[in-house]
Amino acid sequence: MRYAMIMAGGAGTRLWPMSRRDLPKQLIRFIAPPGGEPGDTPISLLDLAARRLEGLIDPAHRYLCTSETYRQAIRREIPGFEGEEADGRILGEPVGRDTVNAVALGAAVLEKADREAVFAVLTADHIIEPLEVFRDRMDLGFRLVEQDPRRLVTFSIKPTYPATGFGYVERGTPIRGIDRAQAGGEPLAFHVERFVEKPELPKAQAYVESGAFGWNSGMFVWKASVFLEALRKYMPDNHEAIRRIQDAWGTPDQARVLSEIYPALVRTSVDYGVMEPITRAKDRQFSVCTVQMDLRWLDVGSWPSFGETVPPDAFGNWLDRPCRRW
Repeated sequence: MRYAMIMAGGAGTRLWPMSRRDLPKQLIRFIAPPGGEPGDTPISLLDLAARRLEGLIDPAHRYLCTSETYRQAIRREIPGFEGEEADGRILGEPVGRDTVNAVALGAAVLEKADREAVFAVLTADHIIEPLEVFRDRMDLGFRLVEQDPRRLVTFSIKPTYPATGFGYVERGTPIRGIDRAQAGGEPLAFHVERFVEKPELPKAQAYVESGAFGWNSGMFVWKASVFLEALRKYMPDNHEAIRRIQDAWGTPDQARVLSEIYPALVRTSVDYGVMEPITRAKDRQFSVCTVQMDLRWLDVGSWPSFGETVPPDAFGNWLDRPCRRW
C-alpha cells in the first residue's frame, strides 16, 4: 500500500523573525494557493505540501512528522488533519533529531501498521510546479519500489544554475522498462553513481555543465521495512532504539518510551546516515536510484529564497502580499 509522510519539524530559524518558535515558517500563511486569484487567502507551505498529495495518496494514508509542540497548530490549520482519527497520523517528535530519525520513526510506525507499506518522504518547505509533473514522477518512484523492494529512490531536480547550497546526485546507468519515456525517449529513472554535498562553485559549475547531476531534493520513496534494514546495517544503535519505540507504539507506554529514547538518538541526515554510505560501499543488498524531475523547485529556507515567492515593486522591494513569481 502507498503512503506519504511530510517532514515538518523544523523551526525555520533562517527566516526569523518572521518565523517564530510557536509559528515556524511551514505554518505561516504567505503563499498564494495553486490556481488562485489575486486577493485569495494565502496558505502555508505545509498546506501546500499536503495539497500536492491530492490524487496521489489516499487521505487516510498521509502522515506528518513534526515537533510535538506544533500538533495543535497543525490540527487547527492543515486540512485533513483536524479530527481525532487524524491525530494518530501526526507523529510528534519530543525533540528534533534530524531527518534520519524522522524517517525511521515514520518507517517504524508504518511497518507496524502495514508490513508492505511503501512510503514517500516529502518536505514541508518547497514550492514545486507544475503539479502534474510532480505527481507523475512520484508515481514513477512508487512503481520502481513496487517492482523491486530493494530500491531506495531519491528525486533529483534538473539544476538551473550552479548552486553551492544544495547537495547533488550523479546519475549512473538508466533503469529501463519502467518509466514512461519523455519526448525524444529520454529515460527518467537512473541508478545513483554518487552523492556530493554542497560543492564549491567551480565544481558546481562543472556538474551543471556535465548534464549528469541534479540537485538533491530531499524527497524519497522506499519500502518501510527495507529502509529499517538499511538503518540496522548503517546505524545499528539508532535502529535498535527505533525498534523499541516501535514495540511500544500504540500501547499505553508509547509516550513514555518515545520521550525517553528519541532524544538520545544520534542526530544526522538521512543522506549522511544511510544513502551516502550505501552508495559508497556499492552495497548490493540495496539499490539506490533517482528519478529526474524537470520542474520548477524552490527550497524556501532563507530570506533570499523567500524573496522569490513574492513580486517586487518598481524599486525592487518586496510587496506586502502573498504571491508566487513563477
